[in-house]
Amino acid sequence: MKLLTISTLYPNASDPKHGIFVETRLRHLREKYPDVKVTVIAPVPWFPFKHQRFGQYAKFASVPYFEQRHGISIYHPRYIVIPKVGMNMTPITLQACIDRQLSLLVRHGFNFDLIDGHYFYPDGVAIAAIANKWKKPFTVTARGTDINLIPQFHKPLKKIQDVFHKSNHNLAVCEALRQEMILNGADPAKVTASRNGVDLTLFPFTPKHAQFDLRKKMQLPVDKPIFISVGLLTERKGHHLIIDAMKSHPDATLLIAGTGPDKKALESQVQANGLSTQVRFLGGVDQSVLADYFGASDASILASNREGWANVLLESMACGTPVIATKIWGTPEVVKSPEAGILINRHSQAISAAMEQILCSPPNRTKTRQYAEQFSWDETSTQLYTLFNTILSPSAYAHKHTATHKEETS
Repeated sequence: MKLLTISTLYPNASDPKHGIFVETRLRHLREKYPDVKVTVIAPVPWFPFKHQRFGQYAKFASVPYFEQRHGISIYHPRYIVIPKVGMNMTPITLQACIDRQLSLLVRHGFNFDLIDGHYFYPDGVAIAAIANKWKKPFTVTARGTDINLIPQFHKPLKKIQDVFHKSNHNLAVCEALRQEMILNGADPAKVTASRNGVDLTLFPFTPKHAQFDLRKKMQLPVDKPIFISVGLLTERKGHHLIIDAMKSHPDATLLIAGTGPDKKALESQVQANGLSTQVRFLGGVDQSVLADYFGASDASILASNREGWANVLLESMACGTPVIATKIWGTPEVVKSPEAGILINRHSQAISAAMEQILCSPPNRTKTRQYAEQFSWDETSTQLYTLFNTILSPSAYAHKHTATHKEETS
């Protein structure tokens, strides 16, 4: 089986955490099924300057055209994003970018069986056009805001609905997104929930008795409560609400891991509330280091207002650390028992109360780890492998394209 994975959400040398969930799913699929061969086209926005003063845009400029990660060949062609009109124009520029790259690869002998696409807009719109041109079957996986936010806009919704119809199958990382796709016009028979898993080796268990030494090694308070919040530094992730909740916990330390446009605003909030000795900004953190921070913490907190399937929740639980999370979208599908953690409404008072509850009555860390172990990647890998093979079986493939031809000529 030769997969061509296409997504703007994929790690690269300049931003190794970007879209890491897409890479992780691919890696586990290949590990379980070695007959799957994968090539990735992961376009990045074009930007001419690499100087760090340009922030995220400089990262785009620094991404190599070609690289290999975990034995997978990845191409990063450039596409143009036009300010203000980008939402409507980007599918067009993205399609042209992917087509140029794919044409070049094919001229040099590349071939593939199926397109494994991720994110419905703009990626899925471009992928549908590419699949039609090259007469290949394709799937698209919904990741979150492509279904729970972008369809609020009329034109993108119409294009997303067109992808629902043209794809061989649609996937969603949680049941909540699957139901939203159906409400937006997807055929229920063509939509499957395919959850993310957790790497139980990369995020190892830290028992309670080992926390002292781990905290000491990481220069963290050894005998005071520690909480951690992980995610892009934007309003959507809710770090500001957690900072506000810290005012009720003067003995606690809050670790914030992530980068993003709201960093200065969050730092100002910390300073204005006299929390400078309690709140630490860790910046971008590699997953192996993040695992240590999870293991050292009493709880991790996710105060988002939108999520598909938040990987950080299972990563925290795998380390034995329970979570406090807002009950939105796919999160209740992740946090389903007291061992996993606490679901809350999205405001600082609820966060503060949950922090107190965790400290007064903490779940058994071993049971939290055991809960996470239910979510290995094996089940998802088997599900994907079976789906892709079903699509590629001659009878299924012939039926799909016969039906499409009849529609186009009617």
